Amino acid sequence: MEGVTAAGGRSFSPAVRDAVLALAVTVVLGYGAYGEAHPSTTAYFSGGHHLPHTPTAALVLVAVACLALAWRRRWPVAVLGVSVAATTIYTLLGYVNGAILVAPMVALYTVASQSGVRRAVAYGLGTLAVLGLASIAVNPFGPFGGGVDVLPFMVAVVVVAGIAVANRRAYVESIHDRAEQDARRRIDEERLRIARELHDVVAHTMATINVQAGVAAHVLSTRPEVAAESLQAIKAASKEGLRELRAILDVLRQADDADPTQPAPGTAQLEALIDGARRAGLETTCTVTGEPVPLPAAVDLAAYRIVQESLTNAIRHAGPATAAVSLGYHHDELRIEVTDTGRGQPAGAVAGQSGGHGLAGMRERAATVGGIVETGPGPRGGFRVAARLPLGGHPADTLPGSPPGTAPSPGTAPSPGTPPSPAAGPAAAAAREGVRP
Repeated sequence: MEGVTAAGGRSFSPAVRDAVLALAVTVVLGYGAYGEAHPSTTAYFSGGHHLPHTPTAALVLVAVACLALAWRRRWPVAVLGVSVAATTIYTLLGYVNGAILVAPMVALYTVASQSGVRRAVAYGLGTLAVLGLASIAVNPFGPFGGGVDVLPFMVAVVVVAGIAVANRRAYVESIHDRAEQDARRRIDEERLRIARELHDVVAHTMATINVQAGVAAHVLSTRPEVAAESLQAIKAASKEGLRELRAILDVLRQADDADPTQPAPGTAQLEALIDGARRAGLETTCTVTGEPVPLPAAVDLAAYRIVQESLTNAIRHAGPATAAVSLGYHHDELRIEVTDTGRGQPAGAVAGQSGGHGLAGMRERAATVGGIVETGPGPRGGFRVAARLPLGGHPADTLPGSPPGTAPSPGTAPSPGTPPSPAAGPAAAAAREGVRP
């Protein structure tokens, strides 16, 4: 009766199904109990039909034992008690209790399917003891005749079946809970990925605009041509930032626009990124060692973002300085090092940790591809960012040449790439005139 459905495909409620089950069991067992009291043959009896007469009123006990099953889900233990009590009274009155034993077995199955193993076994043993002793004490067929010898097997079957159903229900619920947890985790990861991508696109652009706005404000009255260059750089940076932001929003909206015409960020775009840093006033060099090889998309994006964030921090915090970018291709990993000759730790950084999101974002990006990032003072002053990104497998826990006290930190999910933001304007002029970017 568990699978009864309406004609239109809508399932009946559990209460309706239980009521239908109780009525059906009442009709079947009532008919069976009446047939046991009025057998059509005497072949199984010696000395004639010696069964006691079962009055019609006694069938009320059969009905009570069966109709109680309508509430078996709401009050399973109480229903078991009522069903067992009615069956026991019927048995002690000396009537044949073959058919009526089915009713407490249904109630016992319900209790076992909603209880733990120990409780199910305990209720099974209790039911067996009560019904078994009552059947042995008053049995028309003798102490161990009739259904007495079958009763232990009936109890064992329904208890085991109930435990099996309970275990399967718990298993299905655990799968459902795990699926919900996985869904929540994926949502959280996606939100974090979007936040990091927005940081890479928006914060980088806004930082560049902030630096160049400071330059323009400082030299506006004395060197209007430099201020004009800064304003042009701000215009270009803001335009590029808006384009990148629109690309992210299009991905989130799953817009059916044409494919982007610019390549996703990667090591192939590092030269443009470094040129932008030079235009921002940070003299930057780039050195490549080893034989360049095609990188996995996630590693390529992580490498670009690490260099981008390192140069952005240098532009913002290093002051008058130069920077050097080094890429080393090895057989199993890509090594990146970005150093500057500036004032050292970025503002808010302590022992290689940052109060903002930039340094943490670099570490997180590296960790998602199995790599590590270390940050701290450079060997000759300034600031140093070193990363190892594996092309397959996991790198060592520390980097050669790392200053004492630096340690790798965990990292961010790679996100769909966006082209590099143009580094805007003549920060070198401001540096020469004593302006702090």
